[in-house]
Amino acid sequence: MDYLPLFFDLKQRPVLLVGGGDVALRKARLLTRAGAQVTCVAHEVLPELHEMLDLHQGQVVIGEYHPQLIDEKVLVLAATDDDVLNERIHHDAVARNVPVNVVDSPALCTFVFPAIVDRSPIVIGISSGGQSPVLARLLRAKLETWIPTGYSRLGQLVGRFRDKVKARFGSVNERRVFWESVLQGQVAERVFAGQDSAAETLLEQQIEAGNARHQVGEVYLVGAGPGDPELLTFKALRLMQQADVVLYDRLVSPEVLDLCRRDADLIFVGKQRDNHAVPQKGINKLLVDHALAGKRVVRLKGGDPFIFGRGGEEIAELKKAGVPFQVVPGITAASACSTYAGIPLTHRDYAQSVKFITGQLKNRTTELNYAELVHPNQTIVFYMGLHTLRQNCEGLMAHGKPGDTPAAIVSRGTAEDQQVLVGTLSTLPDLQDEAQLPAPALVIVGEVVELQEDLSWFGDNAAPAVAGEHVD
Repeated sequence: MDYLPLFFDLKQRPVLLVGGGDVALRKARLLTRAGAQVTCVAHEVLPELHEMLDLHQGQVVIGEYHPQLIDEKVLVLAATDDDVLNERIHHDAVARNVPVNVVDSPALCTFVFPAIVDRSPIVIGISSGGQSPVLARLLRAKLETWIPTGYSRLGQLVGRFRDKVKARFGSVNERRVFWESVLQGQVAERVFAGQDSAAETLLEQQIEAGNARHQVGEVYLVGAGPGDPELLTFKALRLMQQADVVLYDRLVSPEVLDLCRRDADLIFVGKQRDNHAVPQKGINKLLVDHALAGKRVVRLKGGDPFIFGRGGEEIAELKKAGVPFQVVPGITAASACSTYAGIPLTHRDYAQSVKFITGQLKNRTTELNYAELVHPNQTIVFYMGLHTLRQNCEGLMAHGKPGDTPAAIVSRGTAEDQQVLVGTLSTLPDLQDEAQLPAPALVIVGEVVELQEDLSWFGDNAAPAVAGEHVD
């Protein structure tokens, strides 16, 4: 270990900062956030740095550095581009036993600044000992994605109740078990959902009851997106990795499913046309039953739970049963698949509105209001529309949509084997009869489809490089 990681309490403590440029400004931001009283000395000081120090009861000294400035300081930072001056500051600080940091000069540092993940009161520092600051920042970026900002409020909540928990539970082991359950249970989830008052009330109830377990679990309706696991949200991934039970659809890709908690119970409830592994009422019952058994349940849905995903039906049953739930939006297929196909759904020269249409209604009919769909300057996206492709194309043309209106099918959008078939309202059904692109697929109708050839960028349908463009 090259450096012992320590956390300094700098609140109202005097710190010397030598330098007045951009680097000094970045260091001053950290120091003032920690509550330090900063004295900055330099010949020139950026206006923003001057304003910051004025705001935080700091001091600016315009002029030369001299060793007496270090007296009574608890830390010294040198942020100058003068190597000789930096060495002087280092030696002066060491002679006075004051910790010193010289920016970008590890050999002149008695302490180094880590890359910081700030979820105060939780603070994480990552250091490479000055060997690779870029690597430390990359690791910090990964941690930033894994640790919700709600951990700050969660840490504050725990701090407010430490004494109550200590009084309620006599042994260290009992307190440890209690807090582990709280921090992985509904109290934490209420905080992450922005329901701080509910979290505090629940925590008080659990302290009073003498345990952290609540007889009712929770259900998370999570949008898994179109299939590419990199399109998941941070919140979706976090909930997937802590679920006890996962109910997943046919449209959830194996790559996304593989990101769920390893020991979770995975239950397939997918639907295909005329072939439902579990009827919707059965899915609703599974969600309620597992939650009432105290489990954390993820209902993993392709796309978004509230766009043709029956999320509204499921949470209505959860609410009726008194089961807590959260809904995590996902990237819906229309947005993702059109993007990966190079077809913008709106464009100021082609379409100023877009409509999402389901290929079939609840009673298995497709009685669409075609008259509403034939307006110009509008993009139409049909979900689950392959089996009614010909019917819908003919219905649009019968109500006045020109037969030469561009139309496309995007099959298995965002997947490595994505395929795009482009035609017109009059030709697309025959083209599909020949190509037999598989489901899941979207049908996109509108002038924006004309842009696909030039704007496609993903997979085998990527547009060729233009003249003069460098290709490795």
